[in-house]
Amino acid sequence: MKALVLSGGKGTRLRPITHTRAKQLIPVANKPVLFYGLEAIAKAGIKKCGIVVGDTAEEIKNAVGSGRKFGLQVEYIFQKQPLGLAHAVLVSKKYLGDEPFVMYLGDNLLKNGIKKFVDQFEKARPNSQILLVHVKNPEQFGVAELRGKKVVRLKEKPKKPRSDLALVGVYIFDHNIHKAVREIKPSFRGELEITDAIQWLIDHGLQVQYQVVDGWWKDTGKVEDLLEANRMILDEIETRIDGEVCPECKIEFKVVIEKGAKITRSLVRGPAIIGKGALIENSYIGPFTSIAENCRVRHAEIEHAIIMAESKIDNVPHRIADSLVGRNSTIRSSRQKPEALRLIIGDSSEVDLV
Repeated sequence: MKALVLSGGKGTRLRPITHTRAKQLIPVANKPVLFYGLEAIAKAGIKKCGIVVGDTAEEIKNAVGSGRKFGLQVEYIFQKQPLGLAHAVLVSKKYLGDEPFVMYLGDNLLKNGIKKFVDQFEKARPNSQILLVHVKNPEQFGVAELRGKKVVRLKEKPKKPRSDLALVGVYIFDHNIHKAVREIKPSFRGELEITDAIQWLIDHGLQVQYQVVDGWWKDTGKVEDLLEANRMILDEIETRIDGEVCPECKIEFKVVIEKGAKITRSLVRGPAIIGKGALIENSYIGPFTSIAENCRVRHAEIEHAIIMAESKIDNVPHRIADSLVGRNSTIRSSRQKPEALRLIIGDSSEVDLV
């Protein structure tokens, strides 16, 4: 079995961050989202992985390389335009051949990976297997209608959902999917939809089975979802202090301080992670915060936030919360203001609060 990881797309819901960065490389708990997916694929026993790339191809290639560090053999497949998930399958036919494959959306996170999902497919050998999750708002998702262990209908954002089971961005297909993606027509969005291709399989008598997600799942396509994923992953870390912590500092609950990081006259209350080479001085780092490598935080309070590498936060009098700060950004203030700050700042930005 091979894997097909989708890492194209423009990430419009994450702008301005994605003006300068692939959405799949935005860090969660100081690790790019895409890396979690690649690790899950390797842990499922899959060795060969094709990554579909678009405008951010070079950035993805530079981050992932040959795939060796993940235990994978990676090849890159270029998609000129993001014309739908089924279109990604269409352009990947040469790489996939007639082997079954896992299709994994590169901005998805699954707590327990995909090994059980792959094992179930290998045992039952349906023509397709989809991963589902119970949601409170199924009308906002693609929804599956079930009959026993079989999927009988898929409906995209139904006004009156017949179940609360939404499609997760992980699928397994055998060779029949290649005919399906050739037969379907573009949707009203002008895209070839994978839900239409799966429905084609169902309508032509092929077997589509399902598995319900074990543990949590997150699509990190929006800022609030990234912050929630960051919270979920940090909630499971174990304390590890490899950096330098001054005697008067306080480290509370679960905190990771990487090698080369330095904490002086500060309180770090976990779950939190401080990256390599970071400096935290006269500051408060609160729960569910990730400070990436080589950041500088002085005289500031931050919680429930993702601060990307090389950023500087200095002399900010009000707490920064629920925020995503892009790489190499600067936030500083020269006088106090009473309002809370909620910031979504792109790479190489500078914010001067006066």
